Amino acid sequence: MTARIGVVTFPGSLDDRDTQRAIRVAGAEPVSLWHKDKDLKQVDAVVLCGGFSYGDYLRAGAIARFSPVMDTVIEQAKAGLPVLGICNGFQILTEAHLLPGGMLGNDHLHFICRDQKLRVENADTAWTTDYTAGQEIHIPLKNMDGRYVADRRTLDELEAEGRVAFRYLDVNPNGSLNDIAGITNAAGNVVGLMPHPEHAVESLIGTGRTDGLPFFTSILKKLVNA
Repeated sequence: MTARIGVVTFPGSLDDRDTQRAIRVAGAEPVSLWHKDKDLKQVDAVVLCGGFSYGDYLRAGAIARFSPVMDTVIEQAKAGLPVLGICNGFQILTEAHLLPGGMLGNDHLHFICRDQKLRVENADTAWTTDYTAGQEIHIPLKNMDGRYVADRRTLDELEAEGRVAFRYLDVNPNGSLNDIAGITNAAGNVVGLMPHPEHAVESLIGTGRTDGLPFFTSILKKLVNA
């Protein structure tokens, strides 16, 4: 039976179709979910895609966090449903308190779009098992509010528990504390990151790299072997 991975579209989402394509390339079935849906259509995992939900009014992800779909996502994520938040999706996960910390405007106050080098710090989450810890990858990055921040106690806990999933290498593009590019919850089923793996799944388009594909093959293997 083919694994079904839901992709939530909010008003202002930009990368829902790209994310659906990445899921299809990995061999799973993408399922479109609308922000007003409370029914997740019996999907096996959920991706909150990138974009500018609700125009990033108030704060990036602050309004989307209260969309009807998020009530169900939060409930099921706490029960173990794998959830991946990409860029704006990461921001939504922090606003929903499924991941700690928060996102602020880039320290240089400019939108950034670049191919970003990362180091995989945690290859044991539901979304990262096809990587190896310490692996260096390149993933496209595009954001205005990508600066990850948290209080010192939270940062210390993330570091001590191995919950920093990805770290920026060579350059910190937005001022994120501890060069954090992505984190995971304690259970490893919820992961958020600012770079866009869905834009790096086919060698003929985008950056010409496939470094983002393991996100989607990782979850597929987990679901198939569950």
